[in-house]
Amino acid sequence: MASPSAAAAPRRHSDGRPAPARSGPASDIHPVPRRTTAPPAALDLLAKARAGLAEAAGLDRPHERYAAAHLAALRAAAAVLAARARPETHPRRRQRIRSAWELLAELAPELTEWSALFAAGAQRRARAEAGIASAATRREADDLLRDAALFLRLVERLLALQPVLPRQPGADEAGG
Repeated sequence: MASPSAAAAPRRHSDGRPAPARSGPASDIHPVPRRTTAPPAALDLLAKARAGLAEAAGLDRPHERYAAAHLAALRAAAAVLAARARPETHPRRRQRIRSAWELLAELAPELTEWSALFAAGAQRRARAEAGIASAATRREADDLLRDAALFLRLVERLLALQPVLPRQPGADEAGG
């Protein structure tokens, strides 16, 4: 049985820091800071996805708009992979190459339906990139552009990105 003096002493971590009390107010517990931004590679891919959507919106030819919108969605998916994927730690036998859409469904199950949607359009995008004008109609291109924009917003939310607000003149001097 522990001595009375040991019971009264504050608990400590193995490195000597005080440990939180087992009972008491929640203010005694210091939460672990959560990463609120994606890694730089993911941020770069998201910026490219946003630029790709803007470019797609300005294109007149439906097959070009379709290809640009699909590529923007692919870059958004790649941002999720950059944030969540981890290198394999054990050697594997040669496996078939898997698409980003397959990996996305595995690493972000909440985006499985989006993966299926964009995977279904991959061959159409390849035809559109090859310059085949009949690869996508105006309606298909517009629908994909809207879907890609929504997907990008979902990915930004998933990666816990805070919206970038415009800077107020003099905000740095005012401490804000």
